[in-house]
Amino acid sequence: MNKQLRKAVIAGNWKMNKTPAEAKELIEGIKPLVKNADCDVVVCVPYVDLSVVLEATKGTNIGVGAENCHWENSGAFTGEISAPMLTSMGVQYVIIGHSERRTYFGETDQTVNKRIRAALNAGLNVILCVGESLEQREQGITAELVAMQTKIALCGVTKEELKKMIIAYEPIWAIGTGKTATAQQANEVCAVIRSVIADLYGKDAADAFTIQYGGSMNAKNAAELLAQPDVDGGLIGGASLKPADFAEIVKAASK
Repeated sequence: MNKQLRKAVIAGNWKMNKTPAEAKELIEGIKPLVKNADCDVVVCVPYVDLSVVLEATKGTNIGVGAENCHWENSGAFTGEISAPMLTSMGVQYVIIGHSERRTYFGETDQTVNKRIRAALNAGLNVILCVGESLEQREQGITAELVAMQTKIALCGVTKEELKKMIIAYEPIWAIGTGKTATAQQANEVCAVIRSVIADLYGKDAADAFTIQYGGSMNAKNAAELLAQPDVDGGLIGGASLKPADFAEIVKAASK
């Protein structure tokens, strides 16, 4: 990462874990360990945990995000949550296009773009996820696929709005599997994303843009991954549920 050009961001993605009571306990465990962080710290939590986490993080350096939002502000979409609903609570971030949303719930590049548009319109900061499957990597189309996902997702996003976005590269084959892309592999794809940003918005925008790695970053491999020039942070899954491990990643990003 290059902290002279762009900010480092470590964001936890809790996925479908933690009741409100458990969420409060987890946040209380994280707070003292990250209070002196020299990077942005975010926790993205299930909808039912948002209220308690927002309350528990008041006055701290921890930002709060949701794990998804709908592309409409309201309507007959049973079970969905809109971006204005999130901002009305004080939520600052939202994850959009996570591979689990794409794999299990029919998310497409086009619906990702619509959700991004809604989130930006509501004033949310967006963490956009892109990445390839193992089959696609073995076919040698990682760069083309990730570039396409990025371009479609950013369709209609202005250079000014880009400042409210982060992209997380998450190789699907490395999420929850214990496998991790090598630091070099992670950096190569993050560099591809930065190149796409440069083509769309110019070199200055690309240089200032934060790109995270999101494939099983943990306390042991964080320092090596974050030492790569184009890896500016992490979207952390399992390790974000363990205060000491999450804090160790934040520490690595604070150097």
